[in-house]
Amino acid sequence: MRANDLKSPHGARHRRKRVGRGHGSQVKTGGRGQKGQSSRSGGTKGPGFEGGQTPWYRRLPKFRGFKNPFRTVYAEVALGSLEAFEEGQTVTPELLRERGLIKNLNRPIKVLGNGTLSRKLTVALHAFTATARAAIEEAGGKVEVI
Repeated sequence: MRANDLKSPHGARHRRKRVGRGHGSQVKTGGRGQKGQSSRSGGTKGPGFEGGQTPWYRRLPKFRGFKNPFRTVYAEVALGSLEAFEEGQTVTPELLRERGLIKNLNRPIKVLGNGTLSRKLTVALHAFTATARAAIEEAGGKVEVI
């Protein structure tokens, strides 16, 4: 198969409907119905327009401001939940998923300093808080950033 052999399946592509161009095209109103705002050219208001009422994004202050679309969202694991692993074991994202401590492997994983750790573990994850890192090393374990 070559690039010039590729074809979209039958019915996947449609011609644009050219409306309002004479009697062959839904006659006088051009498929817009009778009168009113939506029958006129430029008649649609933008998204968020509520008929002149103050729109929700201006009424509700909690939705204002900037939210960084490129922020890193971590799956968080408490330090105390690592107590479930055996002494000397290497904790990996796959092992956490297997034990049900995280839902999926799409997000990077961060260990938070909640709880205590008494076992010597090698923890190979994406990020650690300073307290979590100190607690793991204090218990005789090793921290590996992957």
